[in-house]
Amino acid sequence: MNNFYRSIFAGVLLLLFTGSALADNNNFNSLLWMQASAEYKANTTQAYNTALRNINAALRDRKWTAAKEQVGNYSSLPPAIVMDIDETVLDNSRYMGKVVFENGEWNAVTWNEWVALQSATAVPGAVEFIKAMREKNVRVIFISNRECRRGGNPGTGSCQEAGTIENLAKVGVAGVLPEDILLLGEEDGWTSEKKSRREYISKKYRIVMLFGDDLGDFLPDVKSNITPEERDRLVSENSNNWGRKWFVLPNPTYGSWLNILRDPKSQYILKY
Repeated sequence: MNNFYRSIFAGVLLLLFTGSALADNNNFNSLLWMQASAEYKANTTQAYNTALRNINAALRDRKWTAAKEQVGNYSSLPPAIVMDIDETVLDNSRYMGKVVFENGEWNAVTWNEWVALQSATAVPGAVEFIKAMREKNVRVIFISNRECRRGGNPGTGSCQEAGTIENLAKVGVAGVLPEDILLLGEEDGWTSEKKSRREYISKKYRIVMLFGDDLGDFLPDVKSNITPEERDRLVSENSNNWGRKWFVLPNPTYGSWLNILRDPKSQYILKY
């Protein structure tokens, strides 16, 4: 039994002695919904089915682009879709289960262990959609904040590229090339803000659709120093893109939506 699964087993034993303490974890209900509800699966499948119904219109219209970073004459560029990975293509809720069972928080060490296991499952609908895009000769490019710090010490897990590609292959997305997966820190300027990577792709491809679970997968400057009201305004201003060029997958467990909230977070709960 490796260390990762040993820690989960220990968490189960701990639960037997703590009774309802697990339910007090802030992420318990969110995680339960993702893992146990039919509604979560219906939401993700709905997003990918809707995208599939729109792709032919996107390919026919040479002026169609989903990326605000796309400028100049891009009509002759080959088409591509850009996808986030975590909670968009790969489901990491079992890693979050470890966090909940241990009443802990995300950290780089345990996340590295999880990525190395290559055990994430597929988000419902994602694999079938990617296969359909390949059949239409649409390039599938991944922008992820999984890390790849070049020049790191061997064996430190500083580059998560190989493990990610292998995990994608295990769920049915085989043949992903290293150049089609753009990770955090892989090049100078590739920060957690994904704008620079969308700009990089837009020089080579006409980006016809964007997929993600975070507002930052679609828009720049929305992950810090911004209010919920300002984010709501941006969603409204881009209403024509949602479900047409932009497809957001549900993720109630983590993300910039939570990070931008100030403490106490109870102030954001509306009451009658």
